[in-house]
Amino acid sequence: MKQRFLGRTGLRVSELCFGAMMFGSGADEATSHRMLDAFTEAGGTFIDTADMYGRGVSEEILGRWLKGRRRDGLVIATKVFSTMGEAPNAGGLSRKHILSAVDASLRRLGTEYIDLYQTHVWDATTPVEETLSTLDTLVKAGKVRYLGASNHSPAQLQKALDVARARDWEPYCCLQPLYNLLARESEWELLPLSAAEGVGVIPYSPLQGGWLTGKFRRGMAAPPQGARGSGAWRERDTEETWRVVDALLAVAEEAGRPPSQVALRWLLQRPGVTAPIVGARSVEQLADNLGCVEWELTPEQLERLTSASARPLPYPYDVLAYYPGREPRSGPRTDFA
Repeated sequence: MKQRFLGRTGLRVSELCFGAMMFGSGADEATSHRMLDAFTEAGGTFIDTADMYGRGVSEEILGRWLKGRRRDGLVIATKVFSTMGEAPNAGGLSRKHILSAVDASLRRLGTEYIDLYQTHVWDATTPVEETLSTLDTLVKAGKVRYLGASNHSPAQLQKALDVARARDWEPYCCLQPLYNLLARESEWELLPLSAAEGVGVIPYSPLQGGWLTGKFRRGMAAPPQGARGSGAWRERDTEETWRVVDALLAVAEEAGRPPSQVALRWLLQRPGVTAPIVGARSVEQLADNLGCVEWELTPEQLERLTSASARPLPYPYDVLAYYPGREPRSGPRTDFA
């Protein structure tokens, strides 16, 4: 597994990140530890969890696996925001909650520091200056090495970056957005913004809850029994979805690869993507996902997938796309179609 720099930092991470959301729920502790062994044996070094996963259980399972292993060889990421208790300040991104949450995550993980500490979602109730100044103190104290964000709008991410820059605080160096063949909205602003600001991108849900694994196929009257994405059947049962799935299955057959590997490979070859986050419930499922490395889709295959998954752009992105690369005008533009 190749190593890539995380954004503009000097931190190297594996080209796949192993997501630990299923630890303790979809996978018991023994299975979780076997998957971690398999991931690291394949060259993986980047592991992502969150305090909210199982209300701390995921971090605890990962922490017990970390004991006795070479900590410096791994990049451990976790997140803060979610409510972790009954007290009024047991959630959010206030100084009080962040300082309590980071110590709790460190205890559960059994480590002295967190490599990448991420705000799980934007907190509209807390001033961004309070959040960022607190995160900066964690870096200066050595409890955290790098900072990241997840589930931020472009305006929210830009504001956080600008405030950190103006105050000379540690900035976000990583963004964790939803991004896959069925969810490409991050391309409109978040990915270009991340590239311009030197922010790494680690997409979550790269297989859209199983919809890009080959389990879902055109003509089905109902979702597959037990499939994770079954709850989105009514929303996803559209011509738009089946066009993407059809193209994915065709490219997978041509490439001689499972559809899940092709969907992950497409992400790995997208501009600006650092490391898709792959989750699994079993060692076999993880092994299938790990098969997306050490080969590439052809330019023609990439284009087929990209074209099939393209969606009509809403305003103002449709207008902006209509005038690519135009030279700036001296007066107001009057030539809109």
